[in-house]
Amino acid sequence: MSGRAVLLRTVLALLAPGVAAAESWAVRAPLQEARQEVAVAELDGRIYVIGGFRGDFSVADTVEVYDPEADEWSFARPLPTPVHHAAAASVNGTLYVFGGWSDLFQTPLDEVHAFDPIAGEWTSRTPMPAARGALAAATTDGLIYTVGGSPADRERDLAVYDPVADEWTELPDMPTPRNHLGAVALDGRIHAVGGRTATILPVPGGGALEVYDPSTQEWESKPPMPTPRSGIAAAAFAGRLLVFGGEGSEEDPGTFREAEAYTPDTETWTPLPPMPTGRHGIGAAVLASGVHIPGGGPVEGFGVTDVHEVFVPEPDAALAALAAVSALRLLAGRLPARGQAAAGAVRQSAIGAAARRRGCAELEGEDAKEARVA
Repeated sequence: MSGRAVLLRTVLALLAPGVAAAESWAVRAPLQEARQEVAVAELDGRIYVIGGFRGDFSVADTVEVYDPEADEWSFARPLPTPVHHAAAASVNGTLYVFGGWSDLFQTPLDEVHAFDPIAGEWTSRTPMPAARGALAAATTDGLIYTVGGSPADRERDLAVYDPVADEWTELPDMPTPRNHLGAVALDGRIHAVGGRTATILPVPGGGALEVYDPSTQEWESKPPMPTPRSGIAAAAFAGRLLVFGGEGSEEDPGTFREAEAYTPDTETWTPLPPMPTGRHGIGAAVLASGVHIPGGGPVEGFGVTDVHEVFVPEPDAALAALAAVSALRLLAGRLPARGQAAAGAVRQSAIGAAARRRGCAELEGEDAKEARVA
């Protein structure tokens, strides 16, 4: 089949309603050091895996950086303080690490560290209002919200950090107390999902989904996650909240392979293909190619792994738009005038779809190679 025919079929597939490729999982290069209870974040198209503890239960100051184009990990400058159960997020070219525990006896920290990838240096910032471990962080509008955590009197905490002013503001308490939860920002609102209280079993609040609106400073309860669990990874991708893995269930003790998606527009949950490797103590980072989940614990409460798996949603909208535009450019010379006008309309629609797609500002790895080929 000629290249022109292949491109034509691509365009027709893109334009056909109801056509979608299956979501799936892929395996990428493993971590260089197996760890669980890590903090994970994306910064400038690369993935950072921070701290955690090792198989011998020593607390790590390790920072690994993943290059998706090379499919390789490298070590960055270690954390100033070894820590596990911390949270991480990035804003305006800087990586931030919040709280965590300094030892296996769950001594919480209020520390905030910022990493400049250009200088390769860590600096200390204003501490959190209260020391917390097993918390979650989410970013919107240039601010970082830290949610929940441990000890017990901090499980409702919500505070927002302004990186420019280096200042904290305490906000209304989360309705359901919990730690080991996930948090993401969707449409400017903070979605706090899953988690637990003091112990792994049972899991009070393990399915809770509560949404904080910064504009009203109010919380709202949403339909709970179908599979209650804690120690999860959560991510926002293409307008959905995605939740992966975890631990702790009265009915099925152990680690979870379950993956579930919440769509805010319809307030519904749907199952996703299960993880190849059930894990807890994990985090997620979003690239255009999918949601990357490195490391974690394969046994409830214990164990470490270096596995690095990627959830691959339906084909990336930006790549689809690029393919459509490339195809239409090649076909335009062979279309009648009316067809050329239609092609122009489709091209504008495709470009608009790509521009609206969240998380696709840069293409990397195999996606970038495919884009260049297109």
